[in-house]
Amino acid sequence: MDRTHSADRVVPVHDLRDYFRESLDAAIANQGVHVDTHATHYVVNLLTLYSRSEELYEDSGESYGLKPLALMLLDASEASNQVERSATLQRLGDVALFMAGFFADGLARQPVDLDYYIHMGGTAYGSLSDEIRGTARGRALAGVYNELARKFQVMVDVLNEVRDGARKSTDIDLLRTYEVWLKTGSKRAAAMLRQNGVAPMEQACKRH
Repeated sequence: MDRTHSADRVVPVHDLRDYFRESLDAAIANQGVHVDTHATHYVVNLLTLYSRSEELYEDSGESYGLKPLALMLLDASEASNQVERSATLQRLGDVALFMAGFFADGLARQPVDLDYYIHMGGTAYGSLSDEIRGTARGRALAGVYNELARKFQVMVDVLNEVRDGARKSTDIDLLRTYEVWLKTGSKRAAAMLRQNGVAPMEQACKRH
């Protein structure tokens, strides 16, 4: 089924998790690929989390933004314990997947390209899968990270399609617009969402 949103097809969205779940399932079906359902559930939660800028970007007090992947890898290698190392590898893989999936065009203008993000992200997830295997957490998530490591390129392609369906022009970012509406109840943000095929539900907004 074609789930590309248009101005005359308004899709009610109670929250971003529902939107991402439907969009991800549609893109996977459209591309004819197979991704384990536990892995897709993980990615849906990741997209929902990182749609909020305060979760995606790091605020050290002196700077605000994304730490380079190479520095994240260095942090992982210098971690003092397994918990810290695992958390850093997860962050590296998550950021690489999100950026490669939703900001691939921007990466083409950066010193490091899309292939770098795919390599770093896939390697991080693979290392994380090995790191936690045999632990209580590993019994639940080692397979998920292994799936994401093996199919990182596939997931990037899927997320590229989700991205293309989420915004119709380079100056409209549906995810950020939704975040503004969610936080402020902005009528302008709500109107922009509707123009792009998403009907924000009133009960989802924190302030009116």
